[in-house]
Amino acid sequence: MPEATFHFPRGFLWGTATASHQVEGNNTNNNWYRWENTPGKIINDNKSGLACDWWGGRWKEDLQRAKNSGQNAHRLSVEWSSIQPTPDAWDEEALEKYVEIVRWLHKNQMTAMVTLHHFSDPLWLVDQGGWENDETPALFARFTRKVVTALKEYVSLWITVNEPNVYVMAGWVARAFPPGKSNLRLAANVCANLVRGHAAAYRVIHELQPEAQVGVAMNYRSLKPARAWNLLDRLPASIQNQLFNNAFQNTLVEGTLNLVFKKINIPEAAKTQDFIGLNYYSRDLVKFDLARPGTMFGKNEYPKDALLDGLKWAHKFDLPIIITENGVEDDKDALRPRYTIEHLHQVWRACNFNWRIKGYFHWSLVDNFEWERGWSQRFGLWGLEVDTQKRIRRTSVDVYETICKENGISSEMVSKFAPEIFDTLFPS
Repeated sequence: MPEATFHFPRGFLWGTATASHQVEGNNTNNNWYRWENTPGKIINDNKSGLACDWWGGRWKEDLQRAKNSGQNAHRLSVEWSSIQPTPDAWDEEALEKYVEIVRWLHKNQMTAMVTLHHFSDPLWLVDQGGWENDETPALFARFTRKVVTALKEYVSLWITVNEPNVYVMAGWVARAFPPGKSNLRLAANVCANLVRGHAAAYRVIHELQPEAQVGVAMNYRSLKPARAWNLLDRLPASIQNQLFNNAFQNTLVEGTLNLVFKKINIPEAAKTQDFIGLNYYSRDLVKFDLARPGTMFGKNEYPKDALLDGLKWAHKFDLPIIITENGVEDDKDALRPRYTIEHLHQVWRACNFNWRIKGYFHWSLVDNFEWERGWSQRFGLWGLEVDTQKRIRRTSVDVYETICKENGISSEMVSKFAPEIFDTLFPS
């Protein structure tokens, strides 16, 4: 049996990712709390409730588990509605909780990556139009100034906005996220304001912390025509690819938001990114379907994953790359060990092309509230019994721990945890 190890670059970041509303619990002052309490919006009418009880203090034991298992980084988000509960008030006690978390990470030699906007908005902001309101980018910049001033002693790695493409598509096209609209004109305006908010936040962060590294976490889907020769498949795939993958990201390079049906000049957004944050979960094959105008007449199917496609896409922007999310829903933990190893092998391949890949954050550290899917999906390395808050160690903890501590994928660990792919990764 061949023996070898695929090693990653020295100093590679190994972490997991979480988001405030999904783990903290009792966030009752944001749009997701209102959405959860509207019947029919969440699968099984689930509610986040205590979530993972991080606000009650259980963040420390979860992050201690992460440290003990070899992780040297963690990505978390701050909750705008907690820090700024009303337009004219700051909650210093809430802000101090985040200071405590990032201070703990710093003390324990774990790099903190902080996301400023991860899907949730304060109710006061929503009630004055949210990101449909052209005043919101300036309000976001003000919030950014408050947070960065407080956390900059312990944080220099920032995500301004998480998955703006998902936020817009799910909230203003597909009706799956709040505010549950289907209006392309409003979607375009929200997307433009998110670009402006990012650009304003980028400049605030660099004003306060010139050495900071700032990016956006983009959800990339490898959207390819199901039949490459078929023009009817290629057209919706091309439109979906532009709208979902390229529109927001290209604006941060060129300063023009190209939404196919509309172009918006936002020159202040050009060159406002220090690294590419890549969230990757699945690949899509797009087939023409006249009955699906909402997806630009494309029916999407999901074949074998291809993280390398996402890395190729990110690499073309000639910036460092951090995989800010990657994981799989798997309550039995039957697929996750193999999925993790296969995807990290693709990351290793890209590193060996001398692409500047700096880190990997697995989604997620512990099962959490998965937005409109509630508690029906389980992404955690650690399982969670929602009613008791008991953590359950899954085999995937051992898989990821072995990788993190080795800074690589060894033939021994593949043989132990995913023997079915051993010959593919380590051919005789």
